[in-house]
Amino acid sequence: MLAQLVSGSLTRRGIHYAWVIAAVTFFAMLTTSAALGLPGAMLQPLSKEFGWSTNQLSSVFAVRFALFGLLGPFAAIFIARFGLRRIMVTAASFIAIAMVLATQVTQLWQLFLLWGLVLGCGTGLTALVLGAMVASRWFTERRGLVVGMFAASTATGQLIFLPIAAWMIEHLGWRYAVIPIFIACGVVAALATLFMRDHPRDVGLRSYGEPEGAPQDAIPATPVPLNFLGPFKVLAEASRNRTFWILAGSFFICGLSTNGLVQTHFISLCGDNGLSAVPAASVLSMMGAFDLFGTTLSGYLSDRYDNRKLLFWYYALRGLSLFWLPYSTFTLFGLSTFAMFYGLDWIATVPPTVKLAAQEFGKERAGMIFGWVFAAHQLGAAVAAYGAGLTRTLLLTYNPALFAAGAACLLAAALVLAIRRQEQPVNVAVA
Repeated sequence: MLAQLVSGSLTRRGIHYAWVIAAVTFFAMLTTSAALGLPGAMLQPLSKEFGWSTNQLSSVFAVRFALFGLLGPFAAIFIARFGLRRIMVTAASFIAIAMVLATQVTQLWQLFLLWGLVLGCGTGLTALVLGAMVASRWFTERRGLVVGMFAASTATGQLIFLPIAAWMIEHLGWRYAVIPIFIACGVVAALATLFMRDHPRDVGLRSYGEPEGAPQDAIPATPVPLNFLGPFKVLAEASRNRTFWILAGSFFICGLSTNGLVQTHFISLCGDNGLSAVPAASVLSMMGAFDLFGTTLSGYLSDRYDNRKLLFWYYALRGLSLFWLPYSTFTLFGLSTFAMFYGLDWIATVPPTVKLAAQEFGKERAGMIFGWVFAAHQLGAAVAAYGAGLTRTLLLTYNPALFAAGAACLLAAALVLAIRRQEQPVNVAVA
């Protein structure tokens, strides 16, 4: 088998195969992020061609975000039953189909079906829960760093794809802009088929950094239940815990102030202020560059410092940057300032949140509980995607949505300081 041969070759060179798994996962999540962000670049072209309002298109995007998050708790079940490789190939196929068929739509319900349901399901299968599971299975050391890298894939997706998509929309039309995503999905499917494996033991290894004397990698003592009632049982138990609600509430605000608001509406917002799609996408790309650095650094810091204090600073700085945006005058200096402060902590909240969930509920339960926390994140994104679109339609401005999101971030900064220190994980039943 190719994976076994590559693993053996790398081991002889002192390189653990876990880094190959991490690279393939990073690229899969990067493609997912690009597919989620691309419709935001097409909001104005679709509105001009078909006459659909910002409010109507935002409702489609809201469904996509909601499904992206709500599938998270169940992604663990699918992965446990069918394996990482099959799930990643299936997700890439869903995304490719949704992108290609959307070029033929003539009615809003068709876009709802493709970019709301099919794209939402495809991206939901490779959400951050996939990254959390890969990091937990393949890494004993450097886990926080790896989670940070996976979270940073969101930024890298924007960095690579959005400027290209914006140029193609402007010069060739919005239908051609789906081609790079379609090609990337094919590459993901091929890489996953060739190289992805579920556990280190599948290639005769222990997880990265696992001591030789430790029990062989793992089947957990309390396994994740392989039934669809399991996530609801976990939710029922976790809902009795105050820390769960703080994490879920703050992550709701995280989604409200990132994916749903800026990722979806930033290019349209810039258009309202006289900035065309290509330079607006370049600013998003700049944010992606800062977030790639900031989120990876956040993973490093989360292994060394109080995660509650890290989250406090991330949310506070993001809130202040959103208050600043309407006054940036949408000049190069103003938008660059926003891109730096906002971009550094775009998804930097993920590694500390994952670490706090593991600290509170235990390593084996953290994946599914984080799945529910991530569902709250995407519900927040859905609220912002629709709410900002409604604000733009009714008031002809995005400013109220920006101020509301900024205030919510300051609230989240205060909330996370209320999380208690927890030395031993809380016993949450999963069976």
